[in-house]
Amino acid sequence: MKILYPLLITLIITLSITIYSPVLIAQTDDSNLKSVVKLPEGYSPTIMDFIDDPVTIDGYDNFNLGTDFGEPYIATNPKDPKNSICAFNINSIYYTINGTDWIRTLATFPGFSVLGDPVLAFDSLGVCYYVQLYQNGGTYGICVMKSFDKGATWTNSVSAFSTTVGLADKEWIYADYTGGPFSNNVYIGWRQFGSTGMRFVRSTNGGTSWSSPLTFTGNQGAYVCVGPNGSVQGGSVYFASLNSNSILVTRSTDGGVTFGTQINATGTFAPGGTPCAGRQTVKGCIRMDSFPRMAADNSYTASRGNAYIVTVINPEGPDIADIYLYRSTNNGLNWSTGLRVNDDNTTTDQWLPAVTVDKKTGKVFVCWYDSRIDPVNNKRTLIYGAVSTNGGVSFLSNDPISNKDFDPDSMRVVQPGSHYYIGDYIGNSPIENTSYNVWMDGRNRNLGSYTGYYPDYAVIANTSSMNVSTGETRTVTVKVPSKKGPFNETVKFTATLDTLPSSGTIGLSFVNNKDSVTTIPDSVRLNISVNGSVPAKKYTVIIFARGVNGTPSHSRKVELLVNASRLTVATNRSTIVPYQVNGNSYTTPQEFIFANGSNINLNAPLSFLAGSGNYVFLNWSNSGTANQNITINGNTDLFASYKIQYKLLVNSTYGFVTGNNQYFDSASNATFTVTQRVINVGGTNYYFRGWTGGGPGSYTSADSLGRDTIVNHPIFNPYVETARWSTEPAGVIAISSEIPVEYSLYQNYPNPFNPQTKIRFDIIKTGNVRIILYDITGKEVRTVINESKQPGKYETIFDASGLASGIYYYKIISNGFVDVKKMIFIK
Repeated sequence: MKILYPLLITLIITLSITIYSPVLIAQTDDSNLKSVVKLPEGYSPTIMDFIDDPVTIDGYDNFNLGTDFGEPYIATNPKDPKNSICAFNINSIYYTINGTDWIRTLATFPGFSVLGDPVLAFDSLGVCYYVQLYQNGGTYGICVMKSFDKGATWTNSVSAFSTTVGLADKEWIYADYTGGPFSNNVYIGWRQFGSTGMRFVRSTNGGTSWSSPLTFTGNQGAYVCVGPNGSVQGGSVYFASLNSNSILVTRSTDGGVTFGTQINATGTFAPGGTPCAGRQTVKGCIRMDSFPRMAADNSYTASRGNAYIVTVINPEGPDIADIYLYRSTNNGLNWSTGLRVNDDNTTTDQWLPAVTVDKKTGKVFVCWYDSRIDPVNNKRTLIYGAVSTNGGVSFLSNDPISNKDFDPDSMRVVQPGSHYYIGDYIGNSPIENTSYNVWMDGRNRNLGSYTGYYPDYAVIANTSSMNVSTGETRTVTVKVPSKKGPFNETVKFTATLDTLPSSGTIGLSFVNNKDSVTTIPDSVRLNISVNGSVPAKKYTVIIFARGVNGTPSHSRKVELLVNASRLTVATNRSTIVPYQVNGNSYTTPQEFIFANGSNINLNAPLSFLAGSGNYVFLNWSNSGTANQNITINGNTDLFASYKIQYKLLVNSTYGFVTGNNQYFDSASNATFTVTQRVINVGGTNYYFRGWTGGGPGSYTSADSLGRDTIVNHPIFNPYVETARWSTEPAGVIAISSEIPVEYSLYQNYPNPFNPQTKIRFDIIKTGNVRIILYDITGKEVRTVINESKQPGKYETIFDASGLASGIYYYKIISNGFVDVKKMIFIK
């Protein structure tokens, strides 16, 4: 995937908060396989500089890093398993140094306008390489930066490759972290447009300079990895590429200087998904791919030297996407038939896999998108994982890595060509007996950036807050109730305070010195004791749970209120009605920590005007008065309730009205009147003809006879009521003494009209006369006349005020006579 043209980032740093506002523009896709991505209009990433609170469901953690438009990659430091770094498409980069808390950092690639497709790799010294595609005017290429401090800062921006011929696309990187003869060599492979085939470069001096590119057969999906060559560590450099409907692999045994013949590792397969808009897609044109993801086993276990490829193919029969693994046990010379990794046995989709192999245990970790939980609709999706402990011969049962499902439609972004993008790649990184995974997640209806461990275990504390007094000891129970995947390690717990008290002591000790669990389920108990003159305030106890090498790492926080209590204050009119706590004003819910015994003043206004609403105080939840004093000796929640009154405006050009500019309780009846039905102004009589209401639910007269001079109407919103007047009296008037010979309904005049028109009709026999108005759908909207008439010629004035502009039909019914005419009302 790539984003074309420069990524412009404006930085505003205030109070250590970094705000990013990217502007990204995409070129036209010039290849069926090329991954060009167009950002949605107005797209802006969500920034969280320090992310220390995971999303925990049923004790399992996922870490929500923000919203970074996908394409994640993750790498773990071989010198420090608690140090991982992940990068995302819009040059967003995060790192953790304790395996739990993530920090966003900045890598600007000086001199390069980066496009996307980030990848990372650590060498044996713990140096991390960060790679992006770039475009400087008509020059395209791949740029590299390095971090020497675990991802906190980035330096040494260089170009690994540049050309004016065409775009580079979807590069992958690998650093030789072994102690072999090619240790710390760095390798990059990619697809080069504008020329034939795939490209490969290497650096033997820490990324300072790079070799001339080698070219290989293939049309997308270049991938590089390193494995041993017998006893020679790092002696096999693999390069894989998709070539139509097969995957080609070649190997170098001289550190990437030369390569052997490319071998078809997979045979011909049916790419996963369904063709749509020139792409392989799932779920109604969400793009995916069958590119190779590759890994090699550098461990000293029985599977040492194995090489693996995972990809997405359709099995024989149903058109579904499945994850398949191909394995070589002889340095890539021969490859096994495909092994399906997903064990769901459904016809739902599995796609976008990632694979890694741990250098110590030889375990193979695979993660992917999976919709097995929604076999009917094939929509709801989770990230799943699987582990092989026997060198890829088989995989243990699959488990979800993400702790909440989502619909990919909720985060998809339309692309040129009318296909959809949700981020074309995900990543995982091995850490001995677990792996760290990174993916795009739509649970919040955006392209969320998430990480999570697999295999993993759940952690649940029995409380998140407690009050403790001097001389008291309280106990927190922390459970490990379940696990996912083949996690069989000891989990060790530690506890610390976020802030040490300035005097006295807060003691933390595990009951019976049991600070670990060796079997699951199990639990530990932490004693928290307060002694001496500890200042009254809130402290936070942070309880860490870690595997043997420090991962998986999880934390739980317990709020400790020492000789203090919490006061929460809110109203049912948040952001509107202010209130005061000790003289300070707030409009939103607030939480305060006060020393026990503190006297607190609360003041809520008896009424508060805001716009067309008047908010009237009802009560505090403790039944206290609007202005009250309370003493805090325990956690207290106080809530002020207000009822709303809505404003009524009553307008009239003539005469006098009542009810104007008054407030009425919501849902009560608002009363308004016009005091006279007929007003003489300058010798002209004006006749009251009804009301026109403004505002949702307001009152508009059902007819124009002027009989509703007094109205009682329920009020649910601010209303404006306007009296309608006419110089013509309401009702029906006889216009001739002539007795007609036949019934007639005449065309209204004027027509079109606004807002009044005249309707004439002839009656030849005494009886009831009804004229009914219908809208264009045939729905009855108003009765114009419904009264008894003697034979004669008549006329009535119809007022359409309150109706919408449009075409209407009026129908007369009298003694069996029926006729219909069309009228047009134009405001």
